[in-house]
Amino acid sequence: MHTFTGICPTKSIRIESFSKLGDSIYFEEEGEAPGLYIIQYISSSLDWKSGQIVINQKVDPVVSSDPYLQVTLTFSPNEGSSQASTLNLRIPFWTHLEGATATINCQSLAIPAPELVWNLLIGIFGGNPGVIFNILLLMQKMEQYKLSLQLPISLRTEAIQDDRPQYASIQAILYGPYLLAGHTSGDWNLKSGSAESLSDSITPIPASYNEQLISFSQDSGNLTFVLTNSNQSITMEEYPKSGTDACLQATFRIVLNESSPSEVFGIIDVIGKSVMLEPFDLPGMLLAQQGTDGSLAVTNSADDDGSSIFRVVSGLDGKDGTVSLESGSQAGCYICSGVNYKPGQSMKLSCESGSSDTGFNQGASFVMNKGLSEYHPISFVAKGDNRNFLLAPLHSLRDEFYTIYFNIQALTCVDRAIDSMIGK
Repeated sequence: MHTFTGICPTKSIRIESFSKLGDSIYFEEEGEAPGLYIIQYISSSLDWKSGQIVINQKVDPVVSSDPYLQVTLTFSPNEGSSQASTLNLRIPFWTHLEGATATINCQSLAIPAPELVWNLLIGIFGGNPGVIFNILLLMQKMEQYKLSLQLPISLRTEAIQDDRPQYASIQAILYGPYLLAGHTSGDWNLKSGSAESLSDSITPIPASYNEQLISFSQDSGNLTFVLTNSNQSITMEEYPKSGTDACLQATFRIVLNESSPSEVFGIIDVIGKSVMLEPFDLPGMLLAQQGTDGSLAVTNSADDDGSSIFRVVSGLDGKDGTVSLESGSQAGCYICSGVNYKPGQSMKLSCESGSSDTGFNQGASFVMNKGLSEYHPISFVAKGDNRNFLLAPLHSLRDEFYTIYFNIQALTCVDRAIDSMIGK
């Protein structure tokens, strides 16, 4: 906690005052009636000596599927305290009052219009986004107060700091305070449903999707290889290091062919079922076969003609814990790697011969495990011109390729009509 008088930091922290706004939660204002500023919502506790109050702050984890910041502040007076004090909470600029709620000791309260002051049971409450919201604490005896805040979080954009007209469409995407990064090594063209809203083109990823993420591995020689999407070609690559693009590329989401979009299932539920495999970092794309002995590739789901459907069966090698992926359109044909291969081995659709072939059975059998990557709780799919993008908070990335700027062009009525006709 840092101390300041009025709005000016004390001499001891003037030099570092601006940096402290980003790494501190509480600031104290000295005076006859001491004040406390809470400028960040982070789960924490504070024994505020000057105010003779213990404050516990609990913040629910933010997720993309629930567009609210949920904050609970509990105020407990120290024994024998009778000190009047003021609590000041920052209302972030990225929120808005529509949909915001507040309760004190489970009593619902309506948030006033911006710039108005409103008398509550324990003080004064008022504010608008980007300013301070003030409560006068007059706590007597051993009463405890619980203040619950619900602040809306929405998607928004910030333009790149360049006034030249040719860069007017280059924007960053944020979800409340979180800067979102898109997994990509080049493409950055997005579509926007309108100039004002991103909700038509950016949608949250359900938390249940993490249960549908898988990886397929095989041992060859002394190494373990994983099925990998390499520039939209399917190959076997060495087991990757955590936090790299290779981990993303070796993770797929299983989509049940016969399921409804809302159905929840895990990898143990797919044996004997027809599935499609969506590359983790290419939402909306599917792994597809290109005929017998043809290499596997990645295609847009809107263009799928049934070549992306596979049936998950028990491994042809007969070992416990292995599976094989049989073509949904060509019975007896399986995704196969071969044996004793090196990194970069191209995957093909190969068919069984009349007699038992140990090498074929081995090459068509995989260990199916949990995905090497998983969706961050704050994850979105953004529609692009040529592909969709997986978005996640920048701070969650490690060694992956990404962009934080996108070329966002608002769709015209003609564009939307064309996309509707082709199923985008």
